[in-house]
Amino acid sequence: MPALVLLGAQWGDEGKGKATDLLGGSVDYVVRYQGGNNAGHTVVVGDQKYALHLLPSGILSPDCTPVIGNGVVVDPAVLLSELSGLNDRGVDTSKLLISGNAHLITSYHTTMDKVTERFLGSRKIGTTGRGIGPTYADKINRVGIRVQDLYDESILTQKVDAALDFKNQLLAKLYNRRAIEAGKIVEELLEYAEKLRPYVSDTTLVLNDAIDAGKVVLFEGGQGTLLDVDHGTYPFVTSSNPTAGGACTGSGVGPTKISRVIGILKAYTTRVGAGPFPTELLDADGEALRRIGGERGVTTGRDRRCGWFDAVISRYATRVNGLTDFFLTKLDVLTGWERIPVCVAYEIDGRRVEELPYSQSDFHHAKPIYEYLPGWSEDISEAKTFDELPKNAQAYVKALEEMSGAPISAIGVGPGRTETIQINSFL
Repeated sequence: MPALVLLGAQWGDEGKGKATDLLGGSVDYVVRYQGGNNAGHTVVVGDQKYALHLLPSGILSPDCTPVIGNGVVVDPAVLLSELSGLNDRGVDTSKLLISGNAHLITSYHTTMDKVTERFLGSRKIGTTGRGIGPTYADKINRVGIRVQDLYDESILTQKVDAALDFKNQLLAKLYNRRAIEAGKIVEELLEYAEKLRPYVSDTTLVLNDAIDAGKVVLFEGGQGTLLDVDHGTYPFVTSSNPTAGGACTGSGVGPTKISRVIGILKAYTTRVGAGPFPTELLDADGEALRRIGGERGVTTGRDRRCGWFDAVISRYATRVNGLTDFFLTKLDVLTGWERIPVCVAYEIDGRRVEELPYSQSDFHHAKPIYEYLPGWSEDISEAKTFDELPKNAQAYVKALEEMSGAPISAIGVGPGRTETIQINSFL
């Protein structure tokens, strides 16, 4: 049975939660492998809507084991609050597993995140202020705090002292802020230890054993390809690797065990935060996409920037992730446009460019070159098969598939759990 990676093929917010939940009834494990509570998934089950931030979407499927892998950074207060909220709504969260190697977001990480963004002023990255970047920085600098450290107070104290030694110098001398007391941080973290203990596990061993036993494991990325710290629109990116390679390092499962890589594409394009966005619309069409699509960040609450579909980006996502399939979401949002522009290439300094430029400067100056496809006015939310879509909607999907370089195997025609057309099985 397969191990699948499911990830965003644009700048995030493509509807990964809906796709993951759709597969959740067919898989045994759903694994978050990177990011933190700076990302979010909205999942609609019947008349219930769930906003998930740290938890894998599979937690809503009773037969599925949700896993937070070693590549995730965990804010324990946020995690426990999210678990409590789901328990109050009757969702069983007892099967959750958390890697003992996952790094913890502490209060000093969120402090550093916020003061740094304010210090940068107009040069700010547009982070969520939730401490994600500083936590990953500590991980790479080898002064991070891991979940397993909660169970050895001596090691925890040493690590917090080491982490704050330099940070307090910055806070006091550069940012004119009070130093943070290490003892209070240790005390705060120890309060979470017993609450988290039932979930902590050697998830790398669990997942490899599961795959070897023929179980189906789904790896779920947060954010999207263009926010990858290595392959995204740097420096306007996240601090981890949402791309397919990150699934391996963020879970401890080798690449030879991955059988399919599914990219989630929105039928148009959105992004949150600063950074270049060639097809961005600052007009009535952009506002209509935002309103009809409900384009507001699940975690941040910020309005998403909206634009037309960008085939240059989708081709790039196919290449860097080795995508085998696409899941096209929110096709229904485009209902009502007489014609729909699709960006097929960029103009950069008078040149036509059909692949994503590696130069940050070139991408910043890229202007979209559009082709126009005929729209449709029919309601598509009741469509159950591809043939039930209006002819122009079918043509739009086929054009995106050809431009993007991988088959579109499923189409979202509405926000509900059942409002999906399955063309090819992912399993």
